[in-house]
Amino acid sequence: MSILPIQWILFLGVALVSWLVSSMLQSKFKKYSKIPLTNGMTGRDVALKMLHDNGIYDVTVTSTSGTLTDHYNPTNKTVNLSDAVYQSNSVAAAAVAAHECGHAVQHAFGYGPLKMRSALVPVVSFASKWVIWILLAGIFTLNVFPQLLWIGIGLFAMTTLFSFVTLPVEINASSRALVWLNSAGITNVSNYDMAKDALKWAAYTYVVAALGSLATLVYYIMIALSRRN
Repeated sequence: MSILPIQWILFLGVALVSWLVSSMLQSKFKKYSKIPLTNGMTGRDVALKMLHDNGIYDVTVTSTSGTLTDHYNPTNKTVNLSDAVYQSNSVAAAAVAAHECGHAVQHAFGYGPLKMRSALVPVVSFASKWVIWILLAGIFTLNVFPQLLWIGIGLFAMTTLFSFVTLPVEINASSRALVWLNSAGITNVSNYDMAKDALKWAAYTYVVAALGSLATLVYYIMIALSRRN
């Protein structure tokens, strides 16, 4: 089998799975965003309570524009919740807010994978800026300067590593969120499974991204090795 068919199999397969997961995620959050918490707490309320219950008082909860733009910034210690999550009292908002605070808890207690991911950020930022150009140049000059493509592959490998290091960070944050939501009484028997389902599909997006990055890395390695044949 030649490289081109393999390329199409890899990229079309990953693109299809990514689209399906993304569609399911949006569907789940749309569904659970219409179901209010019985205690009426907003995403902001949930975030502040989880932080304080874990003894964290130096993290600020802020609102940010966009949809599903929620994130924790360890540099300035802020939990940034999208407008819909920040103001909403839905099950979906509670799940997202608790998940992002899970990262703040990881940061406060020195969770290993989070420290590793943070250490990789400068390298990945550099790699992401230049890798596509180096890979393209490496493919065009493969027969005269094969080392350039391998340099690009090395840089891309760093972004792939980052994707896989991200997996335990995200899964652990969701696990912390679900345990706390249950123990703190934010969720109950009627809506706990909804919060769990929403976070499960959010985690799938990171799994797909990691596998897609690995498939792309393998493809570029195949191109580099094809020169020897």
